[in-house]
Amino acid sequence: MNYQESIDWLYGTQTFGIKLGLENVNRLISELGLIDQLAGRKVIHVAGTNGKGSVCAFSDRILRDGGIKTGLFTSPHLITFRERIQISGEMISEEAVASGLTQIRDMINDWDPHPTFFEITLILALLYFCADSTEIIILETGMGGRLDATSAIQPNVSVITSIALDHQQWLGETIREIAAEKAGILKPNVPVVVADIHPDARDVVGRKALALGIPYIEAHPLPDDWKMGLPGPHQKENAALAVEAVCRVEGERLTRDGIQESLAKTTWPGRFQIISDRIVLDGAHNPDAAEAVAKTWKSEFPGEKATLIFGAAEDKDVASVLAFLLPIVDSVILVPIKSERRFSPEAMKAALRKAGGEGIETTELGTVAEALELAGEKKSRILIAGSLFLVGEALSLISNGDFEVSLQ
Repeated sequence: MNYQESIDWLYGTQTFGIKLGLENVNRLISELGLIDQLAGRKVIHVAGTNGKGSVCAFSDRILRDGGIKTGLFTSPHLITFRERIQISGEMISEEAVASGLTQIRDMINDWDPHPTFFEITLILALLYFCADSTEIIILETGMGGRLDATSAIQPNVSVITSIALDHQQWLGETIREIAAEKAGILKPNVPVVVADIHPDARDVVGRKALALGIPYIEAHPLPDDWKMGLPGPHQKENAALAVEAVCRVEGERLTRDGIQESLAKTTWPGRFQIISDRIVLDGAHNPDAAEAVAKTWKSEFPGEKATLIFGAAEDKDVASVLAFLLPIVDSVILVPIKSERRFSPEAMKAALRKAGGEGIETTELGTVAEALELAGEKKSRILIAGSLFLVGEALSLISNGDFEVSLQ
């Protein structure tokens, strides 16, 4: 298969849906000999509701700047699938994607049950990392923990960022239930670095760590004068988690000054990403993430209101997300995301009313391009939020030069 053929085949596996469990991924790891190939490489395993990508980005930047060859596995992507798999900041090549997926396809052609999109993507990443001289691999979980495909890999340190209500249909209806799933990444003899999480979550994760006899480490706060490359007060905690994690796996080649410089240079697309002084992009797909965006907006642009371009997936608590965003916006443009799970315009309007937005200026449009054009005619800054699908589409349009706007 060439690159496009391999990507088409991979996306075709989404018909197999989401299957939480480790049987297939363990079989793939075994039959491809990845256990031996991974030996000697260190692994940082990151789980949580929000902040996983930022912790991975901070960790990767610190290690790379320290002269360490890294493999980075994250999801989802914003513009190209290749974003999900990187070695030392460089995306996997189209040729490597095609070659790796062809190898995997030929192996699993008659498997029943068939491996899922996420399982195949993880194995592609591991094959790619092992074919190169990567020293430290950073793995971001999907939505779960205990039965997430990444949990088949033995880490050197585990990280749990935040725990909030999200993906309840898969992970549980309460903080305690979701925390139990996230804590499923904990393993014997592997320390866990934990954020300042909800008390119920702390109790669940702490008890699991105690039962396993492993260190439960709360990240040390970073100095107040340290600058972060990612905006928002919450990023200081994500950075602290990353610092604690990387120092657990690699202390000799890292310095305090080097770490400080790396944190200031870290970037991560789609996470309060400020473009051309006028546009801000952030997935903000659950209430906790939306609250963080609102706080960051008030910090970055005090007294300013935004034109909000909003679209969301149907399984999200959209009313609660909008309730956090409405205090920082003066008008809303609703658009459908490019996903079969998109929230309908009618449902989004209902969620907006439930959030208290009855009196706010609201427009419904059919495409992100139309939304950008309309927002560009206004004088306020533009906030694009609600789904990473939406952010990715907007970022693609802007990156391709299909839309330009300057602050009036």
